[in-house]
Amino acid sequence: MGCSQLHSKQATQTETRKTAHRDNTAESSTMKLETMKRDVPVYDLSLIKGMWETRANYQKKRQRKEQERLAKSALQRVNQEWQYRIACRKMKSSEMSELQHYLERSSLREVSIEPYLEPTEGPTTEPDSSVLEVEEKRFIFELNGDNWKEVPASLFEMTYLREWHISATKITKIPEFIAMFQDMRILDIPKNSIDKLPPEIGKLTKLRELNVSYNRLSDIPPELGDCENLERLELTSNLDLMELPFELSNLKKLVHLDLAENKFISIPICVLRMSSLQWLDFSNNKLKDLPEDIDRLEELTTLFLHKNQLTYLPMTMANMTTLTMIVVTGDDLVCLPSKLVDNPAMKFIRLYENPVSQETTELENEGHVEQTVPDESEKEFLQTYINSLKERETAPTYTTKVSLSCVL
Repeated sequence: MGCSQLHSKQATQTETRKTAHRDNTAESSTMKLETMKRDVPVYDLSLIKGMWETRANYQKKRQRKEQERLAKSALQRVNQEWQYRIACRKMKSSEMSELQHYLERSSLREVSIEPYLEPTEGPTTEPDSSVLEVEEKRFIFELNGDNWKEVPASLFEMTYLREWHISATKITKIPEFIAMFQDMRILDIPKNSIDKLPPEIGKLTKLRELNVSYNRLSDIPPELGDCENLERLELTSNLDLMELPFELSNLKKLVHLDLAENKFISIPICVLRMSSLQWLDFSNNKLKDLPEDIDRLEELTTLFLHKNQLTYLPMTMANMTTLTMIVVTGDDLVCLPSKLVDNPAMKFIRLYENPVSQETTELENEGHVEQTVPDESEKEFLQTYINSLKERETAPTYTTKVSLSCVL
């Protein structure tokens, strides 16, 4: 009996200790929960909302500034054009053709977007000529027709243009805003009624070709001498043009100079200082003699002097070793360097007036024939004839009579 009571007592004590331990654990957990509840912060929802609204407004403001910056820069315009090109690549050829015809009469031209054509398929990597042609057209302005009396004012907004081609109009003046076209390469304005070139033309420092033939110019602005990159200058048939300003001596890159069908009585000094000149046309003027220092034109290869009043050629022309062709009127010539005539490499061409032309001239002097403005048919005929002679190995040794009046 004593052992049973002992075991029972021990079991009771063990149970009592477990109960006490559980109570202590529960009390400790309750204290921790109370502590955690006291540490959790509580915020006002209006403060959180205000904070996020401030951040959202700041982001919107930042995006708005970025959009304004892009609108002022060319990036958006470039991106627009490239997006247009990407869209064109996905089109069929028939769809692309229809779109091209649409763009030719749409307002998209005003933003300088031109049709972009997909290159032809094939192993070659060279760009298609049609693509290059379309890309180049965006830089070219063309205008013709006698209903035009002035250059369109809208042209002022197209300063990216590189070429002007204006012909057969009644335009009398080139606008002063031409100075804004800093990328101008070619200014082709023949067969109009232009009586004066603006001084602002001297601002076109990248200009390479200028054609003002068959107009009504009586003088050339000295500022043209500032176009130092000019390579080709054509001033044919301006009727009252008889001199050039000395400032044109600065045109050291000029290769081609056409002064035919004007009223020059002598070769201007500035012409003799154009050191790169290779092609010179003084035909159909009033020249009576040539300067003795004409051999300063060391690069000259072709010289047109026909239909003047020359009676001799200076002996210094024999020093012009680069000269390969001379065209003169042979009726009045009595003295010329034998070296020019005997040189087998030289095409020395003497043209004689046709009697029909002489009769016409006499009738004009008597007042029976009305004076007309010279056209370019005679010049084209003569150029064709001379080009045919260029193809020959030597100039013809016989006398060549050519009708310069092209009377049929």
